[in-house]
Amino acid sequence: MKKEKTATICILISAILFSTGGLGVKMIPWSGFAINGVRNLISVLLLGAYLKVTGHKIIVNKGVWLGAVCMAGTSTLFSVANKMTTAANTIILQFTAPAFVILFMWLFFRERPRRLDIISCFVVFMGVVFFFIDSISAGNMMGNMLAVLSGISYAGVFMMNTFPGGDPLSSALLGQLLCAVTQMPFVLAETEFTLPVVGATVLLGVFQLGLAYIFMIWGLQHVSAVTAALTSAIEPVLNPILVAVFYKEMISGFSLLGAIIVFAGVVGYNLLKVQKQRASEKL
Repeated sequence: MKKEKTATICILISAILFSTGGLGVKMIPWSGFAINGVRNLISVLLLGAYLKVTGHKIIVNKGVWLGAVCMAGTSTLFSVANKMTTAANTIILQFTAPAFVILFMWLFFRERPRRLDIISCFVVFMGVVFFFIDSISAGNMMGNMLAVLSGISYAGVFMMNTFPGGDPLSSALLGQLLCAVTQMPFVLAETEFTLPVVGATVLLGVFQLGLAYIFMIWGLQHVSAVTAALTSAIEPVLNPILVAVFYKEMISGFSLLGAIIVFAGVVGYNLLKVQKQRASEKL
């Protein structure tokens, strides 16, 4: 019980650390690729040190590489989308990942969705429609599309343990290494290397990526996926609040309605799932 409480706190810490990403990417005057390359390089060093200290051996197989590609896709798409649409749109559209998990588990693992799963997916995707209605007038269409793609790849991150031979820590390290190798060259095109800019990028790598994934992966080993999902729901709430307060960027129009629908769909699904699980345990 004590270990489960500690794990829940770890998931909460990881969600808070992840939530700083939108603000960091907005405030750093580099391209999304350059920011992502540097923050992943720093995170690789941190994760590598963690693996060495804990004695965790790196596993390399098809399942691990699939998880690594999902990790790299999520990280890259998040950074680039943040530069092309609002931080609120990016994080909420990425928060659609649970709906894609349900869809992929059905398509690739023949896990038939239940009525609650289907209803939740419908609600979430209806919320996404409002984002795209809003983006037609706001000019954020491409950014919103990339954010949805980040939700799809993020679903793969949640599924890393289900991949044959999967190992989340190995996938995290290899995925971030892939980002660092392919996107560090974009830094050469940047011209602003002031102390605040470089410092903010380093902080993203250490806290928003490296430590966040260490806390999350450790927490997932000792707490249920449902508990983790509910606890992580603070990220899509805190992320746009930080950006609104410190960057003065606000969510508007149909996107706000879409955000409410998506958030209600995901959180409501998890709450109803917990309720059903507790009811079945009493029988």
